[in-house]
Amino acid sequence: MTTRSFDLNIEEVLENWEVHHAIREVIANALDEQLLTNSKEIEIFKDRSGYWHIKDFGRGIRIEHFTLNEDPEKLGSPLPVIGKFGVGLKDALATFQRRGVDVVIRSRHGVFRLRRETKHGFDGIVTLHVQYDDERQDVIGTEFILRGVTDAQIAEAKSLFLKFSREQILDTNAYGQILSRRSGSGRVYILGVFAAEEPNFLFSYNITSLTQSMKKRLNRERLNVGRTTYASRVQAILKSADSDTVKDALIDQVHARARGDQCDEMSWIEISKLSLNLLHQKQQVAYVTETELQTAP
Repeated sequence: MTTRSFDLNIEEVLENWEVHHAIREVIANALDEQLLTNSKEIEIFKDRSGYWHIKDFGRGIRIEHFTLNEDPEKLGSPLPVIGKFGVGLKDALATFQRRGVDVVIRSRHGVFRLRRETKHGFDGIVTLHVQYDDERQDVIGTEFILRGVTDAQIAEAKSLFLKFSREQILDTNAYGQILSRRSGSGRVYILGVFAAEEPNFLFSYNITSLTQSMKKRLNRERLNVGRTTYASRVQAILKSADSDTVKDALIDQVHARARGDQCDEMSWIEISKLSLNLLHQKQQVAYVTETELQTAP
């Protein structure tokens, strides 16, 4: 058995991250490993001591995974994996340490704990380190054990994933999914992770096919994602929809103009035209402009 200290080179963290943001990254990594290895469902549970566990059944985390680099396997995968750039785990660990959450990580490759230590060769600089015990463990996959996390923080983190929501899928196509909007605002998910809230959207959406522009615009924090980032993909999802439920809802939005309560999707010309064409296909209609109504009622 050998215990070594691995420098994460972190002095400061994302100050706007709360504990549930860090938990989100751990869950995202577990879901990616499940997808890449086709292993059993991840587990999220609280033990008798009140510690929360997030466990996957994949290949097991190694000390190399604590470095900051792009993941070639995830970057080249055709599967809708969430994390690709090796940033989220380090941000999560730093957030846990800053917010007073004790973390133990176990895999068959050893046990990992967090500790703040003086940077080697620089006595005045203290950075976050991983204390690595390389004794083999009787563990399948990777298990995060979190002490100091509340039930509410776990629930808030899980609410950021489509997988754990109660969203009803209305349509699935090459660009993503259209979801029945529950009470409250519409939601936009990107690869199953919550990205933005849209109070006046007709539906919620899950974007599964990202454009190069989207990949460049998605920020490190996955927070404050603007509509310009995903608008084109939401339009593509709607234009490819084959669900009668979705089509009927868009047709109703044509009539909603007279009521003055159209959804924001109708502000896009392509979606407005789509809705008019759908109405034309379903009924015999004639379209007139407001000017024509005034001059020749």
